[in-house]
Amino acid sequence: METAIARHGSPEANESLIHRGTNQSGMRDHNERLVLSLVRQHASLAKSDIARMTGLSAQTVSVIMRELEEEGLLLRQAPLRGKIGQPSIPMALNPEGAFFIGLKIGRRSAELVLIDFLGNVRSMLQHSYRYPAPRETVEFVTSGMKKMRGELTPAQDKRIAGLGIAMPFELWNWADTAGAPREVMDEWRHRDIRADIQAQCDFPVYLQNDATSACGAELVFGQASAARDFVYFYIGAFAGGGIVLNGRLFGGPTGNAGALGSMPVPGPDGKPAQLIDVASIAMLEKALSAKGVDGSYLWTSPQEWGEIGAELDDWIASASRALAYAIVAASSVIDFEAAVIDGWMPLAVRRRLVDAVIAAMAAIDGEGLRLPAVREGSVGIHARALGGASLPLSERFLIGSTTISRSA
Repeated sequence: METAIARHGSPEANESLIHRGTNQSGMRDHNERLVLSLVRQHASLAKSDIARMTGLSAQTVSVIMRELEEEGLLLRQAPLRGKIGQPSIPMALNPEGAFFIGLKIGRRSAELVLIDFLGNVRSMLQHSYRYPAPRETVEFVTSGMKKMRGELTPAQDKRIAGLGIAMPFELWNWADTAGAPREVMDEWRHRDIRADIQAQCDFPVYLQNDATSACGAELVFGQASAARDFVYFYIGAFAGGGIVLNGRLFGGPTGNAGALGSMPVPGPDGKPAQLIDVASIAMLEKALSAKGVDGSYLWTSPQEWGEIGAELDDWIASASRALAYAIVAASSVIDFEAAVIDGWMPLAVRRRLVDAVIAAMAAIDGEGLRLPAVREGSVGIHARALGGASLPLSERFLIGSTTISRSA
């Protein structure tokens, strides 16, 4: 936070620049999102706090918060006494105010998650496979949603505000790497998965790149909010990432900004290679397979891989060097405050990887650059699914912290 204050002024000044409101009646929707975003950020706020942070009149704030309370989106907290005048009454988000579904379509598994308005996971389902097939994926979503919605009360079910899909764009290009039949992967080229799932839903369905969605999960649910500019890496079957600028997910004109898996880095032989070909967990599985070891447990047991040995040590060494070069290269373009690394791996492995990245960066000539702090992500293995769920949350209730793409 000290870096953010140094660059943007005091926290109060920073909030007033980023969260400025308007008293014009035509901007009610913006102001409602503004209030909900601030309450989410601070856990609870009184009307006077919001008026001070936004510049909105006390009357405007009072009207907005009363309406949000009547809609079931905000809850009154215990009054704060001990000050002169009437006690202050903080308002907090109502966990039951809205629900969101997230779908991750990965190269080795799919996940379906249901979260509440606070981001708490209410239900989660997982389906592992050798490669993703469109029909099988839609069947998983159909049965999964039926199960999840059947566990909700009718009142809760009516409050499902949307479903977000997190999946690799142009998935069909990964047929050879994923070891999948090309005719199956080519089905993705001609299928509109968002439309297929939308046909089953009475709420909106959104679509975003999987690694970018994971970055969005870190932004909305994680602890990276102290940094307003950070580069994010998610290490799954294949490495990818995202970029956050000025507290918002940056997708660029085509939604492909932050395609960090394609970044050139030194390969194991010293020749240029893409980050995806060095730092991906698929490379660890390939090394295990070369030793005659079935590495499928990497996908089915991400919380605990057990004792792997030299193959894991070698993968961490090569992946960390590649990530270190990627971070330094990215820092020469944008002055990031932090580099965040998360992935489909046990916490102990993630810690080892981050420590190795920090050590590898120390060996790279960074003269003339202000290198970012490197730290672990705070969302974990389910970041992509939670990122999918964050799409309708951000689109419908928050000030644009994420970039939404409705088609692949």
